[in-house]
Parts: sequence; C-alpha cells; structure tokens
Amino acid sequence: MKRFAIFALFILLMTMPEIKAQKQELFNGNDLDGWTVYGTEKWYVENSLLVCESGPDKEYGYLATDEHYKDFELNLDFKQEADGNSGVFIRSTIEGVKVSGWQVEVAPKGKHTGGVYESYGRGWLIKPDPEKEKVLKEGEWNHLKIEVKGNQLTTWLNGTEMITITDEKIGNGEGSVALQIHSGGGIKVKWKNIVLEKL
Repeated sequence: MKRFAIFALFILLMTMPEIKAQKQELFNGNDLDGWTVYGTEKWYVENSLLVCESGPDKEYGYLATDEHYKDFELNLDFKQEADGNSGVFIRSTIEGVKVSGWQVEVAPKGKHTGGVYESYGRGWLIKPDPEKEKVLKEGEWNHLKIEVKGNQLTTWLNGTEMITITDEKIGNGEGSVALQIHSGGGIKVKWKNIVLEKL
C-alpha cells in the first residue's frame, strides 16, 4: 500500500509541470514583458493593472503578445473608463497599426461586446443578441472568456455565452493575442488576470 502511494505521488509530481505549462499568465502585473506596443497610444502598468489610454495622436493602438497562439482558452478581466472602446484580437498579425485578424469586441453597452469583427476584411461576422448586451457592467470589472479551437470561436461575458461562430478563415489563422485601443481619443480601459490555456 505504501509503495503504491509513493508511486501515485511520483506520477502526480511528474505530470504537474505539464499541467502548469498549459496555462500562461500573459500579464505579470509589473511590466509589459512578453508584449509589443504598436502605435503611439499609451500602454502602462499602474497598481498591478494593465492600462490602455488614448494618446495625443488619438489613433488606433495595439499591445500584442510576442508569442503566437492557435487553439486556446483566454480569460481576462476588464474595466472600462471614459469611452471604453477596445477589443481583444486573436490569431492576429500587425504591421504598423494595421491589424489582420479577428477582434472580440469590448465596447460601451449596446455596441456588441463579445461579438466578432474581422478588421480590414469582412467586417462584423457576428453580433450578440440585443438582450445579451445587458450583461455588460459599465464602470465595473467584467470577465471575458474566449475559446478558439479549429474553426470555432466562442465568447462569454460575465458567464453568459455571447456568440459562437464556425468559420474556415478563422480556422486557418494563427498569430498573436492583441489588445486594442480604438481611435478617436478619450478612451481608457484597465485589464487584469490575463490567463491563456493552450488547447
């Protein structure tokens, strides 16, 4: 019995690193290590939170992971201040401030948070049902979950499934996870608990 317990513990210890390796904290709470800034808008860390804020140019800006990801589940929390028009891109590439990929919308109430927009391509692919848009808590922390596996992309906001879409073009994509700040100025969004699990 004792020998079996030791063996079981050994197996558990051997598998733990593999389990932990599947989940990555993309934001360390201290700096922007592992990320690259695109554009002139402001990205900084304050009180262990990641903050994006409009700069003087009032243009689009992105903060993208240096690593590329294919199939994953991404969980994060965001809090909109001011306008709050932002987004989370998946399987995306960026040149200058031109992004190619798919944005899970983060925007003021009624502007389709959780929907999917293809930049410089087909535009809106899917928007949440109007009733679901009420789950957004403006001025408070919200939890966003994104799951992308093969051709299928599903989003949840505060535990409510917002959309699910199956799309071959999304399935063929691969690239960074990127946070966006919208053009126009007057935008500020805070982010925390950005955790990715490879599938």
